[in-house]
Amino acid sequence: MFGMLDISTSALAAQRTRLDAIAANLANADVKVDPKSPDAFSERVVEFASGDPTSGQPLGVHVAAITPRRDFRSVYAPKDPQADSNGYVWYPNIDPITQQANAMNASRAYDANLAAIEATKAMFDASLRIIA
Repeated sequence: MFGMLDISTSALAAQRTRLDAIAANLANADVKVDPKSPDAFSERVVEFASGDPTSGQPLGVHVAAITPRRDFRSVYAPKDPQADSNGYVWYPNIDPITQQANAMNASRAYDANLAAIEATKAMFDASLRIIA
């Protein structure tokens, strides 16, 4: 009976993780990086999968992976102390407009799941009133 709430709750957690990744992407869009470094920040992409691996339920959604895109852009700045031997400084290739659109999409999905939880709660309440 409470599986309906679990489905929406799992989606809330997944969308929150997606919004966290988008916030990190926007915050680090203008941070200089060394693209040869394995620890260099690049756009984080959140991948969803159906089901819940912890409980084994086939319903709901979870974050399957958060993968770095490993895509960088270069800016010619030969006087910058972090420029490479060719005079280029490297940044993560993060498009702020795309990130904003993704944030709006995740926010709307979050709101839709909140509305689904409220509708489920209203159905539970109505059921209890009919039974009682």
